[in-house]
Amino acid sequence: MKKNILCFGEVLWDAFGDEKVAGGATMNVAFHLAQQGASVSFASSVGIDPSGIELINFLKDNRLFSDLIQTDENLPTCEVTVQLDENQQATYIIPQPVSWDNIKTKTPLTKCAKQATAIVFGSLVCREGTTRDTLLNLLNETKALKIFDVNLRAPHYTLSTIQTLAAHADVVKMNEDEANLLISGSKGDLKDKINEFRSKYHAKTICVTRGENGAIVWHDHEFYEHPGFTVDVVDTVGAGDSFLATFIIGLLNKQPMQQVLERACAVGAFVTGKRGANPLYVEAIMELMVK
Repeated sequence: MKKNILCFGEVLWDAFGDEKVAGGATMNVAFHLAQQGASVSFASSVGIDPSGIELINFLKDNRLFSDLIQTDENLPTCEVTVQLDENQQATYIIPQPVSWDNIKTKTPLTKCAKQATAIVFGSLVCREGTTRDTLLNLLNETKALKIFDVNLRAPHYTLSTIQTLAAHADVVKMNEDEANLLISGSKGDLKDKINEFRSKYHAKTICVTRGENGAIVWHDHEFYEHPGFTVDVVDTVGAGDSFLATFIIGLLNKQPMQQVLERACAVGAFVTGKRGANPLYVEAIMELMVK
């Protein structure tokens, strides 16, 4: 059976001053999965407004539009203000409520989830009850590999929601700051924190990204590490999403974990050297991914 990956989450415009680019963590993951040749379906919602029409056109152009994209007559399409600090680290001002706060359980979505090999989801899309309930319904009904991208965006989460999502997950990906926040009781190093998280939530695979210092993964009762790649940073928007997409493909294809981690770090580094979350890959990156 052909592997199909369902990405469930937000789609939006990231506004960098006068410039705006299509984004949203789970949409970014779907974009990078498609760019790397995966069979991917994307579920979200846009408003019936000019921004929503533009996003639908973007999704069509990138093979991500289907009947899983709902339209909302009452809530607007999301437009996020992105602020970059002196190190080009991004913070986000996210309006609420928006169209993807109201994703509903519909037959095409339920059918896709039941047929999926993997389902990817994050925490931001679960800030409102309707979408959160829809996702939990899907997770309870599907036998797909459940991949949770923690992706905390204050103040748009609660600890109880994060705990619920983590309890459903087979694979958890978070950054080091998120690991320190979610596993605050542990006084050991990062490996100790990962072990504590694993004992509490029983995920099969746990990945913690460390920015310019690469990432560490616990998988199959072993730890794997990569120091990362040096790159001139333009912005960090989407770096973790491209990392995750590459990681998912390697994981589903049962590639050696050290190789999976190296490729994911390489793609994440490449994206930090470009403006926005979804640059097209250059030949050098593609060569690295097919080695």
